[in-house]
Amino acid sequence: MSSPYIKHMVIFNLKHEVGSAEAERFLQESKSVLVTIPVVRNFEVLRQMSVKNDYDYGFSMEFVSLADYDTYNNHPMHVEYVQDRWMVEVERFLEIDFQEIDV
Repeated sequence: MSSPYIKHMVIFNLKHEVGSAEAERFLQESKSVLVTIPVVRNFEVLRQMSVKNDYDYGFSMEFVSLADYDTYNNHPMHVEYVQDRWMVEVERFLEIDFQEIDV
């Protein structure tokens, strides 16, 4: 029996104004970088539409195993992206990692 996949999600606010050219560039360039990491599956860029929280954007992706999730976190492209883009342009965020459970 294979282990359940991991859904990695992060919701965040940028230092850029929502919908601005800078925000759109960040979202597009983030996707361009992160989808090239081989273990990333089903990457999505999301915009918050509910009034139930005050985050503006989200990224969602899946990994087929914990090993792939660890590979992503330690991948040089991800590490560089976090240092050079995420830490510079993201104002605040909440990271959520889910694993499917059999119920």
